[in-house]
Amino acid sequence: MRNKNIQLYLLVAPAALMISLLFIWPMGASLVTAFTGKQAEFSLEPMRKVFSLYSHDIVFSVVIVLISLVLLAVISVTVSAVVVLSPWQKVVRLLGLLYRLPLFIPFIVTAQMMRTFLAKNGLMNNALVATGLANPLETVSFLGWKGIIITFVWKQFAFVTLLVAGAMAAVDPAQIQAARNLGASRIRILFTIILPQVLPTLGVALVLSTVMMLSVLSVPLMIGTGSPGMLTVDMAFRVNSYGDYPVASALGIVSWGICAVLSWFYLRYSLKEKGGQ
Repeated sequence: MRNKNIQLYLLVAPAALMISLLFIWPMGASLVTAFTGKQAEFSLEPMRKVFSLYSHDIVFSVVIVLISLVLLAVISVTVSAVVVLSPWQKVVRLLGLLYRLPLFIPFIVTAQMMRTFLAKNGLMNNALVATGLANPLETVSFLGWKGIIITFVWKQFAFVTLLVAGAMAAVDPAQIQAARNLGASRIRILFTIILPQVLPTLGVALVLSTVMMLSVLSVPLMIGTGSPGMLTVDMAFRVNSYGDYPVASALGIVSWGICAVLSWFYLRYSLKEKGGQ
């Protein structure tokens, strides 16, 4: 038994080591640095700087993430419902091809692609002008907060949809068939039978998407057009321009706090659904 336990420990040791080196140790170092003053003493000055200089950016980041999450939830549930409930298999295959594409494109490539697509003289506006749907004077740039939201939603859409569609496909077909036999429409089946059962999966997907959106630098850096900006841009600016690691770490702690709050809401809902306190 003892040898078996040693083997189990050795089996998980590489993964535990990687998590410790790449996640736990950097997070602990950031926590210490975020509350360290110029004389290496405990200080709240980095946090004061964050809220005095970057309060608008914090609000901007939260708004961007919340709007993106709402759009992700609506679009992913809609597409997943079509994939699972639609009788038109050609439409299902086409959607299956289209929504998986963003999975294989890195964020930095996505940002550059959207920068050239959404600009005033970008591919989207040039296509509208070429087809006669708009004239050159009517073209509008979508770079800025709109472009950031569009990019985040497009990039995370495939990830969320795969999880939600998988959860929908796992719902007992007998429940759906019974509802159809009773005359329920597909929309009613979706909202009364399927959606309540896939909400935990949707919550996990949205929480993970929140972490991803708050950790990406390339998208807000390449598509954003100035102030306010997202927290990742502020962190890069503090490090590259001032070498100010305490304030950059404090900004990271704020990002972690935003993710923690959203995760808390999800966990609270999950426990309530399971009858926990």
